[in-house]
Amino acid sequence: MDKPKTFFNEMIGNGTPRAPYAKYGSWFSAQNGDRLAQKSQEAEGFFRRAGITFNVYGQADAEERLIPFDLVPRILSNSEWTKLAKGVEQRVRAINAFLHDIYNRQEILRAGVVPTRLIAQNDAFLPQMMDFVPPGGVYTHIVGTDIVRTGADEFFVLEDNARTPSGVSYMLENRETMLQMFPELFSQIKVQRVSDYPKNLRASLEASAPPNCEGRPFVVVLTPGIHNSAYYEHSFLADQMGVELVEGHDLRIVDGKIAVRTTRGYRTVDVIYRRVDDDFLDPLTFNPTSMLGVPGIMDVYRAGNITIANAPGTGVADDKAIYSYMPQIVEFYTGEKAILKNVETHRCSEPEALKYVLDNLADLVVKEVHGSGGYGMLVGPAASRQEIEDFRAKLKARPANYIAQPTLSLSTVPIFTDAGLAPRHVDLRPFALMSPGSVDIAPGGLTRVALTEGSLVVNSSQGGGTKDTWVLED
Repeated sequence: MDKPKTFFNEMIGNGTPRAPYAKYGSWFSAQNGDRLAQKSQEAEGFFRRAGITFNVYGQADAEERLIPFDLVPRILSNSEWTKLAKGVEQRVRAINAFLHDIYNRQEILRAGVVPTRLIAQNDAFLPQMMDFVPPGGVYTHIVGTDIVRTGADEFFVLEDNARTPSGVSYMLENRETMLQMFPELFSQIKVQRVSDYPKNLRASLEASAPPNCEGRPFVVVLTPGIHNSAYYEHSFLADQMGVELVEGHDLRIVDGKIAVRTTRGYRTVDVIYRRVDDDFLDPLTFNPTSMLGVPGIMDVYRAGNITIANAPGTGVADDKAIYSYMPQIVEFYTGEKAILKNVETHRCSEPEALKYVLDNLADLVVKEVHGSGGYGMLVGPAASRQEIEDFRAKLKARPANYIAQPTLSLSTVPIFTDAGLAPRHVDLRPFALMSPGSVDIAPGGLTRVALTEGSLVVNSSQGGGTKDTWVLED
């Protein structure tokens, strides 16, 4: 009989709370279960009133949904967070250097560190960005790095989100909810604040404005509109930063610059925090049928008269085949070994790797190289025999479209249930802000939790929830 798998429980070790959870554990054990259950319901009501929802694409009942919130926080010690933050900053700087390089001198390709075909044949690579450097040399203004834990001191990066990372609004709302429900907790336990994120985001965007900007940079958030799954976040961040939320039809080119329509006429825009995908950004350059972007914006961008955050073409760094080279990429640009490890990755485009993956599908997680949100993937240990055979056919038909990884023993953090605490698997998405010369990382980030017992899939689109993430002050 197989020995049952054991998972690192971040809250409980040897039957007692681990050091970061010591004070919280004492508080929790003194609480009345009925009160906590009532608070859990209050949290749902708070999220519903605030309109904190998302849409699930591709489903007949794609109405707006609440992301389930669990009231047991995920707690990291200051020393744990310090290591994570250093690793995230190192990785973000390396990704930015990589993007600068592949769109200019391409030294990493000439050195043979990354195969040229992975760039040349990559749908996310934009030739329109060649031989151009964005204002301040920043491509990745906002990055979300997905991190999983397997032990007390074992952290792995699962993937990088350098295109248009989402979820930071949930990080902020989760904290606000906890502060409202349990104010006494935050007087007993000193937790680093995350409420400065909108202010820091605006400052970071303003610092990345074009050099010909006069006065305080004028920033806007560009949204595809109310039908986008992350529209709540777009409007939330614009409101929290105190900037305009705009759609493509609100913008036009005036005297070689981007301008936004106001009650007093058009005003020049210096920085666009865009939540519109590359393909829809400029119908004159990319998808000619797009109604979401601004015709001619790429010409204004290449002339140096607007900052677009994140830069077009950053999606090539999100590619999961590129991800498999991240340890080498980090070392190539920083001269240092990667602080945060990658998960072992098999590139199915390589014949030997493909054979291994096909022979071991039942034990692996297989992902599309451009996939996101938990879609288009196979979790072998949780899949039926038929699902595995169906995926085998997909893999054989388009091997270069997939990578495979072992199923990690992800750490757990308890969730609150009617029957008491129950362990569930989690990941963590810290958010890094990059501007010329600095990287600022919000202490903690978004913890996503798989609410189904035994599930490793934490994505909200696949039934996952969220937790408040605490980083202790000392």
